[in-house]
Amino acid sequence: MSSPSAQVSPGPVPDTALADFLIAHKLAGPGEAGRWTPLAGGVSSDLWRVDLPGRSLCIKRALARLKVAADWQAPVSRNAYEWAWMRFASRHRPDSVPELLAHDPEAGLFAMAYLPPERYPMWKAQLLRGDVKVATAASVGEVLGNLHSASAGDAALAAEFATDENFHALRIDPYLLATADAHPGLRDILHGLADRTATTHLALVHGDVSPKNILVGPSGPVLLDAECAWYGDPAFDLAFCVNHLLLKSLVVPARRTELLRSARVLAEEYFRCAGWEPRPVLEARAASLLPALMLARVDGKSPVEYLTDDRHRLFVRTVASALLRAPAPTVADVLDAWATALEAPTEPGSGRPD
Repeated sequence: MSSPSAQVSPGPVPDTALADFLIAHKLAGPGEAGRWTPLAGGVSSDLWRVDLPGRSLCIKRALARLKVAADWQAPVSRNAYEWAWMRFASRHRPDSVPELLAHDPEAGLFAMAYLPPERYPMWKAQLLRGDVKVATAASVGEVLGNLHSASAGDAALAAEFATDENFHALRIDPYLLATADAHPGLRDILHGLADRTATTHLALVHGDVSPKNILVGPSGPVLLDAECAWYGDPAFDLAFCVNHLLLKSLVVPARRTELLRSARVLAEEYFRCAGWEPRPVLEARAASLLPALMLARVDGKSPVEYLTDDRHRLFVRTVASALLRAPAPTVADVLDAWATALEAPTEPGSGRPD
């Protein structure tokens, strides 16, 4: 696309293709000035807020090489699957995603409504500053469980989201296989979890249900960043989100009780909505994935940035390794093991993770 009149920004324009996109989809008029502001927070896409006269919107474009220290390549076609996941979610839970405006699959970009942070704060920011509301976690579990339930057993969705290659590049390899390389003693266990996850196809998975991708809106949680969308193992989404609440309990010790309670309530609300398979079977997969994802956020390709204390990383490695070698049957059992380890007396020469 090209248009000499696509002057959408008077400041530093990212590139003309983005400006042309707005014109082509009638999101901006020819010659209508706008301001482009890069938004932070992601490693896999470029994201901008675009302010136009009387309105604002958000543009997202996938990157071929992710912005992490490790060499992590991923196909830009994932942008189209993210758009498709958000369309699916908007049909079932319209308040759970931003309003969708326009999509260009060839360019790997789309536009959606901009949600102002004063009305839609990021859940991660709330948690890290100690603003922990168990009701928010319950709502996240309910939304996630309902979306999985709405997609379970849907052959058309399974065909549309047969994105095994994307999910391998974005999740299986950087989280499970890279962590196996860092822990040779756990290699067989982690490879087994990777194989099981890759071959389980039961529901539409978001793939990045993290507090950084959840806004706390006036009508409930709003989910963002579904570019890992895949018809696969719903247990992955549950374990991925619960993991973040556990890790944050290390760095927000004053709200540890509330964070652990949030993890429990999120899982319970999720399982209340999950009727597509026997709960013990789903629980066992989530419970075995949870310690693998704990370890991945320390020693995989995408470590969490807030675990800067060596004691915290050692604690995660110790608890996760034990749970991988002796898997717990339920998510509650994993949470109990984590809580028990947190309460253990300090050993000589070591420090408690708080």
